[in-house]
Amino acid sequence: MTELILALDVADKDEALALVAPLRGHLRWVKLGLQLFTRHGPQIVECFAGQGFSVFLDLKLHDIPNTVASAIKSLRGRPCSLLTVHTLGGPEMLCFAVESAREALPTTTVLGVTVLTSMDAGQLAAIGLGHAPVDAVRLLARMGIGAGLQGLVCSPQELPVLRAEFGSGPLWVTPGIRAAGAPADDQNRTLTPAEAAAAGASHIVVGRPILKAPDPVRAVLAIQAELAQASGASFGR
Repeated sequence: MTELILALDVADKDEALALVAPLRGHLRWVKLGLQLFTRHGPQIVECFAGQGFSVFLDLKLHDIPNTVASAIKSLRGRPCSLLTVHTLGGPEMLCFAVESAREALPTTTVLGVTVLTSMDAGQLAAIGLGHAPVDAVRLLARMGIGAGLQGLVCSPQELPVLRAEFGSGPLWVTPGIRAAGAPADDQNRTLTPAEAAAAGASHIVVGRPILKAPDPVRAVLAIQAELAQASGASFGR
């Protein structure tokens, strides 16, 4: 069953807490990214875990292997269920990340970010990656899985290719989710919640379509209903 993760891409802890307060009991997952982490520090994880949410800590760690390993060790004991590193850091960095997480965060699933959903073929060419997005994602996914990552972050458009090669073992976490006909904002590779679920996403990440909705609770429930219908099962926590 595909699960919904709310991306709390806002600047302030109090604003984020106000947003999620009416969603308790309706939503399991929240994603905390660089905005909140930079402003409030690692204790932001406990803040939302203490509210009963499973925390996806989306830091996209990308540095030399020892620095990434040390950063992960500095999170020891933090109640984050998912943590991201960037696969462009290379196989050695990813292996260091997996090993340090195994020691410091044994209950955390480490995900590898492949190609950001804001990027298209032109942007990949600009940074010297002369691949179509799907080919770049597949290359980075092979490297990540080979290094021991337990899941990957990609656009929903690449899921059929990745599922065909790697099956349902890894977690497949997909941002770039928009309703049919809705503005894509700065996303370039998108699908609807139902399309992502049908393609095999284990989790979808949705931010602005919920955060900017007149009624965020209704928006969450509507997305969950769409996921349930796509998977052929009733939604439940």
